[in-house]
Amino acid sequence: MPYLAGAGYYVIAFDQRGYGRTIGWDTRPFHDVDMTTFAPTNLVRDVVVLANRLGYRQVECIIGHDFGCVPASLCALARPDMFKNVVLIGYPFSGVPSLPFNTSPEEEEQASPNDPQPDLHEELAKLPQPKKHYRWYYSTASASDEMSPPSGLKDFLRGYFHLKSGDAHNDPQPIKATTAEELDKLPHYYIMPLRLGMRDTVAQDMTSEELSNMQQKAGRWLPDADLEVYVDEFARTKFQGGLNWYRASTDPKLQKSLDLFAGKKIEVPCLFMAGTKDWLLHQMPNAIYRMKMACTHFQGPVMVEGAGHWLQQEQPEKVAKGILNFLHGT
Repeated sequence: MPYLAGAGYYVIAFDQRGYGRTIGWDTRPFHDVDMTTFAPTNLVRDVVVLANRLGYRQVECIIGHDFGCVPASLCALARPDMFKNVVLIGYPFSGVPSLPFNTSPEEEEQASPNDPQPDLHEELAKLPQPKKHYRWYYSTASASDEMSPPSGLKDFLRGYFHLKSGDAHNDPQPIKATTAEELDKLPHYYIMPLRLGMRDTVAQDMTSEELSNMQQKAGRWLPDADLEVYVDEFARTKFQGGLNWYRASTDPKLQKSLDLFAGKKIEVPCLFMAGTKDWLLHQMPNAIYRMKMACTHFQGPVMVEGAGHWLQQEQPEKVAKGILNFLHGT
């Protein structure tokens, strides 16, 4: 943020509903939450309302990292009059779902294959070392309870940040298809051991890491004082508010609002950046090609050598330089 502010921009970093000190969202227990309040179009509304509250009718650039790429890309998609540019870090935009076109329900049913497609989660569970997908684990009632206890929370978050960083042993490779066998190539923080929660998964994988070396390297981009902010906030709020977005993303009914944009592409300039040691890009096959097809003015990818998932923390100068070059057309 200081680099961009130094270049003359007014930079705002905000929490999405469900995170940090946000208010006004449904805080009831897991089974009572009105999940329609976490529909993706509400993300766009939140950002539009915030910009107006701050006195802005146009935003030079909206930037998202990881799940923040979802509201960033949807804002650019839905309101190109307001958001003039978009930068996505780590998580690619693959477009909005298509709708059945010029066909009746009967014709569509006849065109479907007679043999049902294999259930991905069943196939993951059948692997020689049974697995499960982290997004669906995060969508369960047990995930927040398993991750939230204050005891050991700092060690869990330190390990989680480390394992996804450029300091850990990450060597991302593209996958060829969304099958259990291909997804099994991903690290455990994405494709988890079937019987473990995320805390236990991180603890298991941290046993092979050199702790003293990790702490020395992590101090460069996530010192203990910064980590304590995350620890204090998640100890206070627990994880369920943020995890509700995973519940929404894995429930097809809650994604129906995206039908509004069927056939539409991001029409403002879009830059994609990622670290060369970040696996997130490789959760789906042909992610860059899909993004190019979903954006009319795509630029990138800008790959930052040696960086992991936390690109803007691990290599802030290179991220800021890439954004400024993009905005200045250089």
